[in-house]
Amino acid sequence: MAASSSVPYLPTPPAERFFRLSLFFLLFVSVATLATTGKLDAFSSVIAIAAMLYKGVRLWASKPAELTPRNATFLVIAYLAFFPLDVLLLSRAFVANSPNPPLFAALIGVVHFLLFVMLVRFYSATTDRDALFLAMLSFSAMLAAAVLTVDTAFLLFFFLYLLFAVATFVGMELRRAAQGAITPAAFTAQPQRERRMTRALSLAAVSVAFGAILLGGMLFFLFPRVSGGYLGRTSLNPPLGTGFSDDVELGQIGELKQNSEVMMRIETGHPIGYSRLRWRGIALSTFDGRRWTSPEHIINTLSANLDGWIYVNGGGRRKEAGVPGMLYTVVLEPMATDVIFVPGAPVSLQGNFSGQANNNFGAIRNNYLFRDGTDSLFNPFHNYSAIRYNGFSQLPDINVPKLKAASEQYPQDIANSYLQLPPLDERIPQLAKQVTAGATTAYDKAQLIETFLRSGKFKYTLVITGNPGDDPLAHFLFETRAGHCEYFASSMAVMLRTLGVPTRAVNGFLPGEYNELGGDYVVRASDAHSWVEVFFPGSGWIVFDPTPDAPEGSTGFLSRMQKYADWMELTWEDWVISYDFAHQVTLAQTLQRDSRNWTESGRDWFQRKQERGKDWFKSWQFQHASLRYLLPLGLVLFLVVLRFDLFSRLLRRATLILRMKWKTSAGANPELASRLYFELLRVLEKRGIARRESQTPREFAAALGGMWQSKAAGLTPAVREFTEIYAHARFGGATCDTSRLRVLLAQIRAGLRSR
Repeated sequence: MAASSSVPYLPTPPAERFFRLSLFFLLFVSVATLATTGKLDAFSSVIAIAAMLYKGVRLWASKPAELTPRNATFLVIAYLAFFPLDVLLLSRAFVANSPNPPLFAALIGVVHFLLFVMLVRFYSATTDRDALFLAMLSFSAMLAAAVLTVDTAFLLFFFLYLLFAVATFVGMELRRAAQGAITPAAFTAQPQRERRMTRALSLAAVSVAFGAILLGGMLFFLFPRVSGGYLGRTSLNPPLGTGFSDDVELGQIGELKQNSEVMMRIETGHPIGYSRLRWRGIALSTFDGRRWTSPEHIINTLSANLDGWIYVNGGGRRKEAGVPGMLYTVVLEPMATDVIFVPGAPVSLQGNFSGQANNNFGAIRNNYLFRDGTDSLFNPFHNYSAIRYNGFSQLPDINVPKLKAASEQYPQDIANSYLQLPPLDERIPQLAKQVTAGATTAYDKAQLIETFLRSGKFKYTLVITGNPGDDPLAHFLFETRAGHCEYFASSMAVMLRTLGVPTRAVNGFLPGEYNELGGDYVVRASDAHSWVEVFFPGSGWIVFDPTPDAPEGSTGFLSRMQKYADWMELTWEDWVISYDFAHQVTLAQTLQRDSRNWTESGRDWFQRKQERGKDWFKSWQFQHASLRYLLPLGLVLFLVVLRFDLFSRLLRRATLILRMKWKTSAGANPELASRLYFELLRVLEKRGIARRESQTPREFAAALGGMWQSKAAGLTPAVREFTEIYAHARFGGATCDTSRLRVLLAQIRAGLRSR
């Protein structure tokens, strides 16, 4: 912007370019923050960023404004007529899959209007008032981004925005001061002066921004939020993730496995050494030849106790003796399912499943869950927002002798629900009998079929070739012999059912990738998985997984960086988004414990070093008895050095020599000329030739021929020449000839020594 509308883009103040860059980056960061939320349509994001970059190039080249204020006002008024169409049709179509389409469409429409006004004003800005209005619009854009997202990317953009905001207002204030200056010539743009001022302003902006971030962070942790923040997260969430389905269709999970979107994070603190660890979602009982579904309806409501815990198998059931347990915390992203994911056999859960804004203990205690006949858990409040819950599960090991001894007389309800079969290719029952030939128990049959499918005869792949026809299961078993997890799980379940063994398919997730930085498992949509549960009377449902192991992913540099990003995301969710009074108490206790440990450790370390130093000094004295008198002598020498100020003299002399050897010393350097002149005065003063405070340098040089003629005989010309060179460099901006000054100073020293 220019100083006024009549003289646009006149680069008079040296801070003008700094101000333009700061304002441009302030606006660009706010637009980029909105674009990276992932909640805007791609067209608006690309157009807005491209328009900002184009204007930035023109701004750098000091081009005038493209729009007049009148045209800008006309464009804004015209957009107001387009605004209802955007909200009711365009934005509404984009957010059709969101939990609250009308509200979310209105928000997106307002953001579109904000971006349009910002761009129009940026292309027509000419005055400081325009710059101030643009800064206010950028702040509104950051507020809109805060409503749309709570990701760690917003934190990084916010830090950048704060930095450029400080720089922009500093530059704006300097421009105002320059416009009202009495002597504007002092502000004429000079490359060297502008570079120095730019460095100074940049350092000031960085310092202020860093201080604000540090102070704001301290205040945030001292005063935790009592509400959900971000203007309420429940109603303005993005479209739900599609990394999980409540049913299993052959070929469906293969599409999900190509999606790397994070579905949830499970904090365990350490890797879980359990071979059958799965994040169980929903069990399915009915198979129609292509799809697994569950006709089960909600049969039980699980309410929270006074302590906020929901006990899955009755009030207060605890861990059974001899069965290992697992404590965990799940951060579940918004997902298009109501399923609650748990490992093993869940015992109890605690969390704010309703996703209410005030994440306090009262809200947790009022939660409840649904459970169906397959022990699958459902959230009645729906997973429309990110949910965080704690849990305790049992991880039962397989008791092979007990399973082999299990009866094959199944309860009628189990047989009716889990032996159902659609019309099948006759080769499938024959294959099941062939694989299990010689097996005498249901467990042996299940193990043989699992081993058969996991053998090298079948290959795991995400790309299914050929036309599966009306019977994709037979196509998999007898033709392609390649598929993904739902083909393997469906094959095992159907083959066991043909043998009269109750079986069901289970849909959920594999453990995912363990991140040792955050102590959590990162579960992505690509970890979607199907497996099998087989019923054994007296033991219940036992997990079997016939799917061969998939190829391991990359473990290189990019994978490591991804773990750091996941750790930052988990920390951001845990200590910023979910920060409440409980987190504050935990933080205070941790700091108190750690500070006590650090104090004790520091005291012990200092005592050890002190004792070791005493022992070493005693040993050294014993080995060098003749040198014990050196310590008093060294102390006396040190006092002499302090008395005659030898340290400062040596330091001053070394500094002077180094300064004279610098390349910049050949230019007009008044500071170096002053240092050399003070050295001359010091040399003369040692010989009794002292300059009075009332004398100028030239008056002092002229007095050498009179008052101190006897002491400075023959030195007066050298002193006068030295004084002239110093005066021209110090007060006239002339070149400081350091080599000549050094020669003259050496001559004066030599002359004084000869006397």
